[in-house]
Amino acid sequence: MSDSTSRGADDARDTSGYRVWAVPGLPEVAPGDDVAKLIAAAEPALADGDVVLVTSKIVSKAEGRIVAADDREAAIDAETVRVVARRGTLRIVENRQGLVMAAAGVDASNTPSGTVLLLPVDPDASARAIRDGLRDALGVEVGVVVTDTFGRPWRSGLTDVAIGAAGVRVLDDLRGGTDAHGNPLSATVVATADELAAAGDLVKGKAAGLPVAVVRGLAHVVGGDDGEGARAMVRGGRDDMFRLGTSEAVRTAVTQRRTVRAFTGEPVDPGAVRRAVAAAVTAPAPHHTTPWRFVLLESEEARTALLDAMRDAWIADLRRDGKSEESIAKRVRRGDVLRNAPYLVVPCLVMDGSHTYGDARRDAAEREMFVVAAGAGVQNFLVALAGERLGSAWVSSTMFCRDVVREVLGLPEDWDPMGAVAVGHPAEEPRPRPERDAGSFIEVR
Repeated sequence: MSDSTSRGADDARDTSGYRVWAVPGLPEVAPGDDVAKLIAAAEPALADGDVVLVTSKIVSKAEGRIVAADDREAAIDAETVRVVARRGTLRIVENRQGLVMAAAGVDASNTPSGTVLLLPVDPDASARAIRDGLRDALGVEVGVVVTDTFGRPWRSGLTDVAIGAAGVRVLDDLRGGTDAHGNPLSATVVATADELAAAGDLVKGKAAGLPVAVVRGLAHVVGGDDGEGARAMVRGGRDDMFRLGTSEAVRTAVTQRRTVRAFTGEPVDPGAVRRAVAAAVTAPAPHHTTPWRFVLLESEEARTALLDAMRDAWIADLRRDGKSEESIAKRVRRGDVLRNAPYLVVPCLVMDGSHTYGDARRDAAEREMFVVAAGAGVQNFLVALAGERLGSAWVSSTMFCRDVVREVLGLPEDWDPMGAVAVGHPAEEPRPRPERDAGSFIEVR
């Protein structure tokens, strides 16, 4: 049994401490067992306001989430939604429950030889079922937290965290209050359910065969209803600053980059665009040259002047092609992706340092090398924008009226605009990309 003082006076709680202990006497759990009944039999003195901490492994066993060990890699694949990082055979992934963890939570410990355990399908639902079962068996209102072991970025060692919860306030939002010195709290949201899980792990241990613990004395974290569950603790992709934080995840950024054609009105951080340009100019280029220039259109006046002039040039081209006015109007409307973006970038190619050979074939190949380098720079730019959580669309239109673009923007004659990139915050989540078989694009000789 362990005792600890409470967080402190800043919480304004009428408690002076809590107790946490492991529950002995639980039998080996098998598929179909009622976990609540097993806990009630082993700890019949549970009281209102207690928090019961249940290791996910016994929940998985009771729910039949057991597969043959030979299928472990296939099980990890099946439980994986997104690979976050990979090093050798180790994979950090986002699983079906939205948790980012090693091997999708597929575990070979504390399970019979030759088998592995999957996490519960819905840990919050599992917690609710155990809470309901304890209420039926003992007539008590307790909180239930289903726990699992996590590693953490930037920290060595493992700890238990909450993956499911019922009847427990999983997050304690202190924003809007003040600390002991009267300073405002503007970012403090306490992961209460994770703290409870870690407290239980201190007495359960990893190898002691004690899968359940009880915390008593923190009744203020227990509510009358089931609450929002541990799912509320999973940080969404839009708020995750480290979603693309490893070299392995850079590959994810490449594959997840999308062409975005609808943007919110949220302003674009110019610093983010400049960081993307810094990534762009690391692309390979011929003869140790730097053939990239990026013109940043940060003012609405500059964007409007360019787009109006380009529109007029496009309309003139379409009329020369004999298109009807109705057809011209439709085409112009379809080209409004640039006009709807809050930020535009015009990448340009310069041929400084290129070689002149004096014959058409070699001179054409020389230019092609520089064009390929320009494309590599723009690709770096687009991927870096995705890493900054910005959407983009690379549109070719400036290439059809380079003289107009140079004149409006006051660019040198030897700068060749290579399209334009619309930049902004995506108005909606991108649609899933259709799977492509890389093998169909490969020839081996």
